[in-house]
Amino acid sequence: MSVETPTEPRLAGALPARQIPFARTVIGPEARSAVQEVLESGWVTTGRQVLAFEAELAAHVRASRAVAVSSCTAGIELALRGLGLAPGSRVLMSTDTFCGAASAIAHAGLVPVLVDVDPVTALPTATHIRAAVRAAGGVSAMVVVHLGGHPVDVEAAADAAGLGLDRVIEDAAHALGAEVGPRRVGSISRATCFSFYATKNLAIGEGGMVTTDDEELADRLISLRLHGMSKDAWRRYLPGAGWRYDVAEDGLKANLTDVQAAVGRAQLRRFDADQARRAEVARRYDSQLAGLASISLPPRPPSGRHAWHLYAVRIRPDYPLGRDALIERLAQLGIGTSVHFIPLHRLTWHGRTSVLPPDGLPGADEVFDETLSLPCDQNLTDDDVDDVCAALWQIGRSR
Repeated sequence: MSVETPTEPRLAGALPARQIPFARTVIGPEARSAVQEVLESGWVTTGRQVLAFEAELAAHVRASRAVAVSSCTAGIELALRGLGLAPGSRVLMSTDTFCGAASAIAHAGLVPVLVDVDPVTALPTATHIRAAVRAAGGVSAMVVVHLGGHPVDVEAAADAAGLGLDRVIEDAAHALGAEVGPRRVGSISRATCFSFYATKNLAIGEGGMVTTDDEELADRLISLRLHGMSKDAWRRYLPGAGWRYDVAEDGLKANLTDVQAAVGRAQLRRFDADQARRAEVARRYDSQLAGLASISLPPRPPSGRHAWHLYAVRIRPDYPLGRDALIERLAQLGIGTSVHFIPLHRLTWHGRTSVLPPDGLPGADEVFDETLSLPCDQNLTDDDVDDVCAALWQIGRSR
């Protein structure tokens, strides 16, 4: 797709002709029809649709198995429990991410060890990882976060932490569709956890999936996602299956329903086309904003593929408005934005319960003070992107 690149995009009027929300969830007619079929089937909880969705998602990321769960957060907790770590073991993770992964570590009876990030990429470097591990006296596992869809070199991160890939869980809530070199995120570490939240690249509303090549782990997760039961309702009601079950270990109530899976399957069928559009949106932003020196564009991975869950720019000190004031001004223009994320060490609970490096986390602090996520999804039109860019240019020239 060719993209025209005006030096300073022109906003048609004082306000965009329409509201441009930060994100829009679109559930198309194919998904709605599939949901109707499930509702009419007489079986709406975990069943045939979930089994099919698991098989299709596993094939998409080139993993052997996939286990559907209620959220990415639940998936991380269950995957960590599947590692069999001793209670109180320390788990390394970036401070620059959503609080869900840290909560999952704590709920699994483990302790988060927060690592700082590079102020340009917002991702931990090998140097950051080694320093955090030394300061913590070692770690037993690691949660790798592909922030915004930017793929992390998982093997290099594990090596820096002194861990094998069997002790790595990936938080890929933002990274369905990302690739690390030639490998798809979802097929690299012991387990990878995806999110189907309403704003995600594959949006159901709620839901998650854990992919793995470990057959034993997958079978254990199937039990753990439903109270630790040896048989779920679907398998108990199959002809000749028998109604008896056992609970060998305690689990969660974290299963996905057939209603959700029907939506997910339909969304997966259009996923590649949606991802191609997200990449087009990112390229259009790049071309429109490249000349605005007071805004830094998102970095690109050295290899592989970005999933473009987020298009997060940096509002530099020489921009006329600070980040927070800019958010308010854009909202007045009908343009939605967001901030990803408040670093974990700046949240009361996680700052108190996590292991922090003695020298602080200055890289994450710098990123947080300047980062701003612009609207970036497959539903944006070229005019939407142009109006966002024109607004940033106009505000940027206002002083």
